[in-house]
Amino acid sequence: MPDFIAEWLNQNEIFTAMTIMEYWDGMVTTLHLVFLSLVIGLLVAVPLAILRTVRNPFVSGPVWLYTYLFRGTPLLIQLYIIYYGLAQIEGIQETFWWEIFREPFYPALLAFTLNTAAYTTEIIRGAIVSTPNGEIEAAKAYGMNWFMRMRRIVLPSAARRAVQAYSNEVIFMLHASAIASVVTIVDLTGAARNIYSRFYAPFDAFIFVALCYMALTFILVFAFRKLENHLLKHQRPVNG
Repeated sequence: MPDFIAEWLNQNEIFTAMTIMEYWDGMVTTLHLVFLSLVIGLLVAVPLAILRTVRNPFVSGPVWLYTYLFRGTPLLIQLYIIYYGLAQIEGIQETFWWEIFREPFYPALLAFTLNTAAYTTEIIRGAIVSTPNGEIEAAKAYGMNWFMRMRRIVLPSAARRAVQAYSNEVIFMLHASAIASVVTIVDLTGAARNIYSRFYAPFDAFIFVALCYMALTFILVFAFRKLENHLLKHQRPVNG
């Protein structure tokens, strides 16, 4: 940080160079947690969404049950169950898994991943089943098998329809990540809580972190709007 900025920050009691770096570290932790959960959740959701469209209930039923459970219960409860519940599994503290899940970051990552994967599964499933029959019949007429139709026709078409709903899920996960601070993770909200407890200034600490979340949300909205315009540019009328 440049010296003149640090000097300016140190002129007030709350927003000093040290507290700004606390917010910065919290933002890095938040983005790390949200990014990993969204990427892993999306990788899990795509095959689950395909299985969810299968008419065999023995195939689609377990996927439906998973999405129903994680969409029907609060994320905070899921985080508590994973964070506090894993430690109660007999023998886990003698395994290598304990070296991973003893840190609060990984139980939070697991809870966020399972939650966003459930919502994303239903988003992609809805986009898949709304694929126009004409596109599928045309692919069959070209001799494409099921795998080729799914890879070249259905999934690309579904991605264009799902991007708007998925952008809402990404923004929701960014905002929901604030609950990570309840399991001692110092994310953006955790940094604000620490600064509040140190200076007893709730408005300053939490309004500033709210502005940080708002700025990140605006960036996501802008990025997804650009992505949506790119994916749907073929639908724009051609100017004569």
